Amino acid sequence: MTKDPVCGMDVDEKTAKAKSEYKGTTYYFCAPGCKAAFDKDPAKYVGGTGGGMGHGHGMGGMHSHQHHGGGGCGCH
Repeated sequence: MTKDPVCGMDVDEKTAKAKSEYKGTTYYFCAPGCKAAFDKDPAKYVGGTGGGMGHGHGMGGMHSHQHHGGGGCGCH
């Protein structure tokens, strides 16, 4: 298991919906939308304090997107 660097959701590398390589490291995503955000500006999501900053996570646990049904991140 790894974390989607965009939304912070746990992602199984074997079943990830998308993946990208950046500076020799492979990153896995829960949805194509997270991959698109990462591909647009990868430096925004790597090398910092962890995933999730792109969707407003990190402000006391507040989320700027809706969680739907099965506990997904809402990026789908």
